[in-house]
Amino acid sequence: MVSRRGFLKSGGLALLGVGLMGGIPGFLAEAAASEKIISPYKKHKTLICIFQRGAMDGLMAVTPFTDDYLKAARPTLFMSAAQSGNNSPLIDLDGRFGLHPSMKVFEPLFREKRLGIVHGIGSPNNTRSHFDAQDYMESGTPFNKGTASGWLNRAVGLLGHDALTPFTAVSMTSAMPRSFYGDNPSVSISNLQDFAIQMRGNPMGANMAAKSFEDLYDQTSSNLLKQTGKESFEAVKMLQKTNIKNYTPANNAVYPNSALGNSLKQIAQLVKMDVGLEVAFAESNGWDTHFNQGAGTGIFANNVTDLSNSITALWADLGAYQDDVTVMTMTEFGRTVHQNGTGGTDHGRASCNFILGNGINGGLVHGNVQPMTTENLEDGRDLAVSTDFRSVFSEVADKHLNINNDHVLFPDWKGDRIGVMRA
Repeated sequence: MVSRRGFLKSGGLALLGVGLMGGIPGFLAEAAASEKIISPYKKHKTLICIFQRGAMDGLMAVTPFTDDYLKAARPTLFMSAAQSGNNSPLIDLDGRFGLHPSMKVFEPLFREKRLGIVHGIGSPNNTRSHFDAQDYMESGTPFNKGTASGWLNRAVGLLGHDALTPFTAVSMTSAMPRSFYGDNPSVSISNLQDFAIQMRGNPMGANMAAKSFEDLYDQTSSNLLKQTGKESFEAVKMLQKTNIKNYTPANNAVYPNSALGNSLKQIAQLVKMDVGLEVAFAESNGWDTHFNQGAGTGIFANNVTDLSNSITALWADLGAYQDDVTVMTMTEFGRTVHQNGTGGTDHGRASCNFILGNGINGGLVHGNVQPMTTENLEDGRDLAVSTDFRSVFSEVADKHLNINNDHVLFPDWKGDRIGVMRA
């Protein structure tokens, strides 16, 4: 019989050998103690979160184009929904808000009411520091810098069962994001192909460790622990055997050859492999547009093209899995209403986010965006935060993942939902 201490020690060494991160032995031991088994070979509801680092200009992504004050504040950045010469107009969503033309692939999803937008979303903490704002948003505690865990890690702990596969919570990043910090299991993988090769290679490393890990399960007298360990190990071996390099997306989906596109393509693979993925995380960088932001073309247009094309490709690729997946974007804050002297925008307050799924109250721009007169602006310069990000994140997590413990998910928050998810 293998003791709990021996299991943790031996299992930890074995997993180090196969290159996994995230502490699998710990959550297997917890599963054994709680006597709950979840098979990795079944569909799960999956929440995919995309962090747009650098602070996206929500007023350019989704523009209140009837606002003359915004037009005056952005003499070279403001875009219209009216057809004018060779310029690409905004895509009129509802007579008031216009989608940036570089996000045209989002229009059908919006019209089909699968895509919802929340405008005026942000943090109640008015910091304009990228680092602090991202930290507060990922921890889910905007006024407590000492929170040890991230909100997505707490979400994993509230799923209602123990995560018994190595792929329950996966971040497609080179380092673990703040959102995944905590005691619940998670894994950070920058590239599935390299990960699988590492596991298949080096007989003195991965294979020997794998053998010792399986032997550990065979030796235990606990049928529960043996079953749990075997299932998790089978999930790992499933990844090993998958031809990740030659993966062909379904439905002719074409992912951009970008960091985000590659991350979402790999997340789609994990979803369709049925290895138990329930929370996934990816990043999109380059949103800090202090200068030469551009309007119809330029840095911002390139960024939103990549974002919308990557998400749309993911959605098409998922096919029959769409009912089980919700995609949500987030960014730490927005940009100033007035453009600066270098053709860009500076750190602001509220922005907007996009939520895609078949359970979304879509085809609407949710939130409260007032006319951008000076008296309506926060500090006389920024789009005011009218929707606390926690009201949206909690509603999406609760409805899609069936989590119903906002006190744990977002401590010290007692706000209202805004109806971005269908009842």
